[in-house]
Amino acid sequence: MAVVIIGGGQGGFQTAASLRAEGYEEHITLIGDEPGVPYQRPPLSKGFLLGKQEQRHAELRPAAFYETQRITLVTARATAIDREARRVKLASGEQIEYDTLVLATGARNRMLPHEDVFYLRTLGEATEIRQRLSAAQDVVVIGGGFIGLEVAAAARTLGKQVTVIEGQERLMARVVAPVVSEYFRNQHEAKGVDVLLNATLYRIGDKEVLLGERTRRPADLVIAGIGVVPNVELAREAGLPVGNGITVNEYLQTPDQRIFAIGDCAECPSIFAEACVRLESVQNAVDQAACVAKAIVGHRAPYTAVPWFWTDQYDIHLQMAGLPAGFDQVVTRGDPQTRKFSVFYFRGGRLCAVDSVNRPADHLAARKLIGARTTLSPDQAKDESFDLKSAV
Repeated sequence: MAVVIIGGGQGGFQTAASLRAEGYEEHITLIGDEPGVPYQRPPLSKGFLLGKQEQRHAELRPAAFYETQRITLVTARATAIDREARRVKLASGEQIEYDTLVLATGARNRMLPHEDVFYLRTLGEATEIRQRLSAAQDVVVIGGGFIGLEVAAAARTLGKQVTVIEGQERLMARVVAPVVSEYFRNQHEAKGVDVLLNATLYRIGDKEVLLGERTRRPADLVIAGIGVVPNVELAREAGLPVGNGITVNEYLQTPDQRIFAIGDCAECPSIFAEACVRLESVQNAVDQAACVAKAIVGHRAPYTAVPWFWTDQYDIHLQMAGLPAGFDQVVTRGDPQTRKFSVFYFRGGRLCAVDSVNRPADHLAARKLIGARTTLSPDQAKDESFDLKSAV
């Protein structure tokens, strides 16, 4: 009973490791299209860019781990899935048979229709940006989401002149409330970053970018972080349903019961969003991998882990729990002026998400509150004298 995993990122690695931890003894093959051992991506836009971490610090496990755990690493690009024969075809022409297949194909950068733009998702891309940062003076970052702002923070910390170009009216607009957006904008501007909102990129020229209404900004280096696209092509060509990701049920299975999908490429039902969602986070990839590993060894259960996320920018640690989509009320606990506060999101009177800035205790309590579906009122949430842990 062989398990084949396509995708050498966090989800693929964790599936293999979790299978062994669950006592699975059969053959495991992990297929990834990047050389070397699997690595984690979050450090690439933070410590790695700053030169505080090297490749070895990002590796999830050293090469010896895969030997001792009898996990076969294959560096190749999977080109097709033959569901009838239960085989994965590689670009080399090799075919690998499976009894169970796990798709952890991840996502790829969304691209701009401009040349001379750099992107950060892989170790190779991060290495090139780090090298170019050393010689650059004027850095333009396109995109005011997590990756864009993390790159901007790293570049500014290195002493570069940094401009952030965001097309929407506030930073991180897709995932946080206005009070959090404004806080981060103020923090970046206080560090000397030029933040341009409602900005339209017109052209990238020689050592400059041109925005609408003839606004120009000098640019030795242009880096874009404008989101990702899930890698669903293998699944689609194999006849599996796809939407905003590979469609799976609450057990992370596709309609083909021998094929699972997890991580950035999978769209699954969420009790916290009350809809099908595709989540891009390390936590989601790790927890879904563990869920699938249990299912493979015969302990199938629905995936119900509370989603949580984080970003580090300068000395600001933002931790997010739950899913705020569709919220209709927001309250703040603490004072943003103190650099320590939390924002509680409610949907139909029920707590659905919490963003915590430099308040880890609030974050841990929020994960428990949301996971237990605890009743918490907005008045209790904003009252700092109310003990959140007592409500769990």
